[in-house]
Amino acid sequence: MTVSIKNEHLTVEVAPKGAELQSIRSNETGIEYLWQGDKEYWNRKSPVLFPIVGRLKDDSYIYKGHSYSMTQHGFARDSIFEITEHEKHKVAFQLHSTEESKEMYPFNFLLTITYEIIENTVQVQYSVKNTDNKETMYFSIGGHPGFNVPLTTDTKFEDYYLNFLPRRSRRQIPLSGPFADILHTTLAQTNTTLRLDRELFNKDALVFEVKNSNTFGILSDKTPHSVEVTFEDYPYVGVWSVPGKDAPFVCIEPWHGIADTVDASGKLEEKLGIQTLTAQETFQTKYSIQVN
Repeated sequence: MTVSIKNEHLTVEVAPKGAELQSIRSNETGIEYLWQGDKEYWNRKSPVLFPIVGRLKDDSYIYKGHSYSMTQHGFARDSIFEITEHEKHKVAFQLHSTEESKEMYPFNFLLTITYEIIENTVQVQYSVKNTDNKETMYFSIGGHPGFNVPLTTDTKFEDYYLNFLPRRSRRQIPLSGPFADILHTTLAQTNTTLRLDRELFNKDALVFEVKNSNTFGILSDKTPHSVEVTFEDYPYVGVWSVPGKDAPFVCIEPWHGIADTVDASGKLEEKLGIQTLTAQETFQTKYSIQVN
């Protein structure tokens, strides 16, 4: 089952499972911008990453002397959310902690995810509340939307390029396996466009440190149709497609968090990029997907 919202420009569908985007389709052209999932490449479309981003060493972490197991990107993407608001242009979903979730993640939380269409843009908002009256909460959250590349039948993958705004160099964090190799961070040439090439993803995702407001786009000189993801005050962003395969999609992923580092201690409080909420405090962030 999916929930639909629409305006004169777009029709958007979202599934209660994972509060995951299922479709971003132009009402005028019929173009589907969102990757539709294929087990040959990647069967998800736009999972929400919570309460971790990326992979933990040994798929586990330590908090207050106890060890907890959690798989890559956390459990929210496989959880059933409650629909709490549904208007023509807007829909909101909520997920709260349960006894089952506390076996993996020992915190009281309320996660709210809201999708709203504004003209030709889908705005995605995350709200994380620490619902405990005493305990501090540690978490990460991020988006993982995949976009069809090519967007039109008369173009191919290599006709597209990545565009970075503002035009400036950004620090790139290489991956060693699934883990962040902070000691070998380099300066990436994101002060210009970057032609899409399968070899770009030979070592998995491109991970960048970012500051302030950024727009990462997928564009082509051979079509006016494009996707741009804008995000503000996110510390990291990943750009990913499946290594070693001709996968017809690219993900642009704004993150408040990152995979464990190669030398991670395993303690949740010491995890790189971890966010902190005191008792009853709320964290809010958003990003937008503009399509043309």
